[in-house]
Amino acid sequence: MQQKLRILIVEDEAAIREGLIDVFVYHGYEVDFSADGAEGLDKALTEKFDLVLLDVMLPSLNGFEICNQIREHDRDQAIIMLTAKSSDDDIIEGLTLGADDYIAKPFSVAQLVLRVQAVLRRTHNVIDQNEHIQLADDVTIDCQNLSGQCAGQTLSFTRREIEILQYLHANSQRPVSRDELLHKIWGYADNIELETRTVDIHIAKLRRKIEPDPSQPQYLTTVRSAGYRLHG
Repeated sequence: MQQKLRILIVEDEAAIREGLIDVFVYHGYEVDFSADGAEGLDKALTEKFDLVLLDVMLPSLNGFEICNQIREHDRDQAIIMLTAKSSDDDIIEGLTLGADDYIAKPFSVAQLVLRVQAVLRRTHNVIDQNEHIQLADDVTIDCQNLSGQCAGQTLSFTRREIEILQYLHANSQRPVSRDELLHKIWGYADNIELETRTVDIHIAKLRRKIEPDPSQPQYLTTVRSAGYRLHG
């Protein structure tokens, strides 16, 4: 019998939390939960979950603090954050701290399930253990160790960031569109319409790490109306 994938839901609003538990149990997941930030962080760090579904506003510790501490211990943990629809700052901060994706409240349950399934599909992919990416003489990226060097400074990457870099590197002869990255890296089906800035924010994060001047990118450039391109 195949082992069920485990999801941790950290959400303090009882009605939303109980609804999410029912939905994911119905879809065949094993679900644990917490209504408190500190308790949720303790569970995330001491137990094994395939995905953490994390609200931003929580008692004792907010979702940003939890995401940051999880990332310090485990750069591979899949994390989706639940954010206020009106707050772009929440979205940017959550993705900057290393969340794989975000869902804006109020959300469609059907789309939430699809996005969780997509993140889980991509999370279980295996990175090419031997690949290194060299960008000119300044930047070296070690895909196995999720690390790198830029002008003598040590870099640290999440698994999602490495997947983006690997895909762009493998297709460096052409620009890669946002939709293609959502399909290939996040695992979303081609026919799903999403309003999401997750690609743009991840690209901005990568530029801050690998570019000498992120405002004038040399390695990870934008091709107008076409997408992004990585130059070696």
